[in-house]
This record gives sequence, C-alpha cells and structure tokens, in this order.
Amino acid sequence: MVSEREVLQSVPTQLWIGGPVDATGGGTFPVHNPADGQVLAEVADATPEDAVRALDAAVAVQAEWAATPSRERGEILRRVFDQLTARAEEFALLMTLEMGKALPESRNEVRYGAEFFRWFSEEAVRVHGRYLHAPSGTGRIMVHKQPVGPCLAITPWNFPLAMGTRKIGPALAAGCTMIVKPASATPLTMLALAKLCSEAGLPDGVLSVITSSRSGAVTQPLLDDPRLRKLTFTGSTEVGKKLVEKSANGLLRTSMELGGNAPFVVFDDADIDAAVQGAMLAKLRNGGEACTAANRFHVQNGVLEEFTTKLVEAMSNTVLGPGTDPNTTLGPLINEEQLDTVSELVDDAVAVGAQVRLGGKAPGGPGWFYPATILSEVPANARILREEVFGPVAPIVGFDTEQEGLAAANNTEFGLVSYVYTRDLDRALRIAEGIESGMVGINRGVISDPAAPFGGVKASGFGREGGIEGIEEYLSTKYIALT
Repeated sequence: MVSEREVLQSVPTQLWIGGPVDATGGGTFPVHNPADGQVLAEVADATPEDAVRALDAAVAVQAEWAATPSRERGEILRRVFDQLTARAEEFALLMTLEMGKALPESRNEVRYGAEFFRWFSEEAVRVHGRYLHAPSGTGRIMVHKQPVGPCLAITPWNFPLAMGTRKIGPALAAGCTMIVKPASATPLTMLALAKLCSEAGLPDGVLSVITSSRSGAVTQPLLDDPRLRKLTFTGSTEVGKKLVEKSANGLLRTSMELGGNAPFVVFDDADIDAAVQGAMLAKLRNGGEACTAANRFHVQNGVLEEFTTKLVEAMSNTVLGPGTDPNTTLGPLINEEQLDTVSELVDDAVAVGAQVRLGGKAPGGPGWFYPATILSEVPANARILREEVFGPVAPIVGFDTEQEGLAAANNTEFGLVSYVYTRDLDRALRIAEGIESGMVGINRGVISDPAAPFGGVKASGFGREGGIEGIEEYLSTKYIALT
C-alpha cells in the first residue's frame, strides 16, 4: 500500500511542458486538503508567458502528431490506460487528498477516467470519411476528417482525473495536441497524469499542463492566439458563457459542459426501494459535488411519504469523515466557499417553509464538512429548487399528475441529465422524449459511460464527450471535389 507521503512526493509540482519546467515568474500557490485545511503541496503558478510556451510546444509537434499513424496513437493511449489501471490506488489516494472524496469514490473515478483512454484508443482507428459519385454525375465527392489542431481544455475540481481524461483521450486519438488548465484547487492529479502519459510514450509537447491561480489571465493569451483551434470547458454556466464570448474572436471550435439542475422524478408505479437506491447513487455520488447529481426530487404524492421515509433511513447510514478513513462514505466539501453555499441554500429553504428531515447543519470544526441532508415540503420559491446545490442535500417536493411531474422537471434553465423511475414502459418513453435534457436515466441512478455521449442542452451547454460522438468534437470535415 502506497503512503500519502510517497504519493505526494511522486507528483511533479512544476508546470508540465514537454516535462517539468519552472514557471517564468517563479511563484507558487498552495493546494489544500479539504478534510483539515492543511497544505498538501506548493504548485507552480503559471504566467501568461508560460501559457504561450505551452502553445508553442503544442504547435511545434502538431503536424508530426497528426501524421502519426492512428494505430500508434491508439497504442499509446492503451498503454496509458494500462498504467493508470495498474496505479489505480496511487491515483485514488491522490484525488482523495486534494479533493476530499471518500476513497471508494476515488477508486471508482480512476476506473471511469481510465476507460476514456481505452475507449478512444479503439476509436483512433475508426475515424471515417466517405466517397461517392455526385448525384448530378459531374464528378466525385470525397469527405475527409482531419484533426482540428491545438486544443485548450479547462477542467473543474470535482473530478480531477475523469474531467481531463474524457477530453485528452479523444483529442489525442484524433491527432490533436492539447494544453490542460486544471482547477487550482485540484491540480496534482492532472500533473501526475501528464507524467504518466510521458512514461507511456507520449511525445513531448503533445500534452502540456499549466497550473495557475489566475485562470482568466493565463488562458486569455491562448484564446487570443490564432494558432489555438479548439476550446473545451467543464464548469459553471456563468464561466462557460464568458469563455464562449472570448472564443468568438478566433472562431474557435468549442465544447461546453456546464451546470446542471437534475430532476429525479418518481412516479407512483415505481419500485420505491429501487428508486431509493438510485437516489442514493444520483445524490451522493462524489458527495453531491457533480453536475450529474440529482438536485431536486419530484415524487408523485401517492408514494411521497414512503419514498421520503425510506430515503431518510438510507441516508442516515452515511458516515461523514475524512476521505482517507476506510469507514467514511461521505467526505468533506471542496472548500469553505462551497460549504457556505450549501449552508446558505439549506437555510433559505428552511426559512421559506421547508422541513428538515435529516441533517441540515454543518458540524463545525476543522475541514469543510456538511452532512447528508433531506428537506421535505420544499416551497416553490426556495432557491435550492432553482440553483445547483453541489452538495449532499436532497430537497423533495410532491406532484399529482404525470403532466405536472414533467412540467416540474422541465422548470429550469438547465438541461444536463434527468432521472425517471417508473415501471410503465410507455410512460418511461413519453417522459424521456418530453424531458428537456441531454441525458435521461430510466430506473438508473448512474448513467455516465465512456461509450455513451455525455452532454446537455439549454444552459447546460453543447457538444458531447464520450461515445462515437466524442472524437468528432476534435475533427474537422474537409470536402474534396474530384472529376
């Protein structure tokens, strides 16, 4: 078993641009352990000049990487998958230390995140064009796919590995070079991944990681540089909108995986025990700090009390504590700001009439902990029904008819994922087709899969990650006219 000290000592804390390099300004910023607030490491604080250095490196090897046979690119990705899988415990512990999630959650993320390298190692050799005679009979049409070119990925803190791998995997498979700017709260995992990719044979410059406490200042020169051809971002809708605006001058290809407000709809014909199990997964995965987390529970009134009572019983068994404790099932939130946000949304709901059925108050003390919480009788004007809570809080409201349930689910500006529980296949299909989200889970509390297209509609963004659609985000279509 690898120790915390060994894991932290193995991670590069410099920038990764063709290998570890110092920031030109020489500054650093701290990375904290959310369980106790202690500093885990000091990481290089990149400057705008460092970002340009990374783009220089990406541009220098772009043509060579694009010309690398797809089989070779795929084999490198497969080696990354193999090595990441072999070192799963090391990466899981590192994520738990810097992000706070319980070790079982981190192990699941390593498995999930690694799969993007395996999936896209196979998709690398399946980039297809087409050839046909023009219907007019005047010539032939050839359609060719080519890598878009150097890419910038900006990733969030909640899944320090997987949010990077599902961007890096398809980009490298398509023949693109990539620069990753990880969240300042959780940069260590991405630095460790860059080192692993190099050890697996990825050529220098193909993947760079620039860590910085000043994301906007560091990424702006990249967005302004005409050599950058693609921007992919996972994070809040507010930041995503600003990035889309900034990308407009360069007409960058963009993929935006933004905020969510996922409804979890339980109809009166549902298997309630199964719905409760699904709710536990949909709500408490990653401690609720996930854009796919169920944010509000709409339960048909005929089964409202049964569902609520059973969910209270199930969530009562969660164990709050440091993620490294083997007994912990619910770790801390990422930082004090997030703790304040969750507390504020719960307090607002209670102030306007919601009833606390479980939890509802931070325990205090060191670390940024918030307990599993259930609110019932939540009024329509409670902010928690409109805003993404990003924490282990389940607000529950009732509804009468199927139409009311669907309307309640769609009553949001967001549209990432929805969860529906019913035994009626016709109803399941009606709701799945009528619900306004990019993904729908029918009688399932977890739907993410590297082989499936992940993405949303409305204020939850555009573009897809994973599946056969994922690599298309990194390919340009060229039409060649032949006689």
